[in-house]
Amino acid sequence: MKRDKIFEYAKKQYGTIPEYLWKASPNSAVLRHTNGKWYAIVMRVEKFRLGLEEDGFVDILNVKCNADMIGVLTQTSGFLPAYHMNKKYWITILLDGSVSKSIILDFLDMSYKLISSR
Repeated sequence: MKRDKIFEYAKKQYGTIPEYLWKASPNSAVLRHTNGKWYAIVMRVEKFRLGLEEDGFVDILNVKCNADMIGVLTQTSGFLPAYHMNKKYWITILLDGSVSKSIILDFLDMSYKLISSR
């Protein structure tokens, strides 16, 4: 799933538009809940920083997740421990086609709901 499709979904579903907060990382965007908390971050990251062996860059999606699910998910293709976030409550999803659109959107929805309850 491409980042622009995630942004389209977030706008339609939650009225959220991406915020580009960092000049040093112009491809990184935050999706913020109406309560002000982040529920997702989309970034372009060098693969080696994620522990991947290939060269180049990959888009990723960081989302808040049920802590009980993290251990199992990180054993699943397309899911990694959270990049630059609390690894107990956040997970990284590769946006390279290894995770289906429906699963990505399910995790985006879960993250939004988890942030809603805080």
